[in-house]
Amino acid sequence: MHADLKEDLSQLATRLDGKVSGDVFELRMKALERDIATTTARAAEIEQAQAERDRRRAADHRLVLTALVAPVLLLLLQVYLGARGAGA
Repeated sequence: MHADLKEDLSQLATRLDGKVSGDVFELRMKALERDIATTTARAAEIEQAQAERDRRRAADHRLVLTALVAPVLLLLLQVYLGARGAGA
């Protein structure tokens, strides 16, 4: 019985050595929460930057379209008015 008790205490001591203290666990959880908050903030910043790039890209497309279409329309209007004026 004494050997049994000694073996059980030895196993219990081994299990307790493997356990993490409450303070260490609390510190690890706080660090994990801080990491999650930091990652969430970075993800929000990345999403905001992506939205800004998309907005700029759309504005650039409108600018390119305007830069190409407006001169062609003005040229066609001048040709039309010139042809109309020449025939009158």
